[in-house]
Amino acid sequence: MAKKTSCPITRDQFRSGAKAISISIAGSPMLAEPKEFSTGSLGWYLNGKTVVEIDGVAVSVQIGMNLTIVGSKELAKDGE
Repeated sequence: MAKKTSCPITRDQFRSGAKAISISIAGSPMLAEPKEFSTGSLGWYLNGKTVVEIDGVAVSVQIGMNLTIVGSKELAKDGE
């Protein structure tokens, strides 16, 4: 069985130091904001809409993106 990856930072480090991440989708700049997910994992979340061109036709797309720090779910939660 593969060894689990441990998270190299603490929750407090994430809370104080995580900044929004700039992401470009189909040329549209967007920001993924730091988030503590309900699962206990830490990472970034992006929700939005943009337009993508397909064969010369503009189509509207909805975006939902999670970037999760591997191993962050196992970090001690507040009070533990």
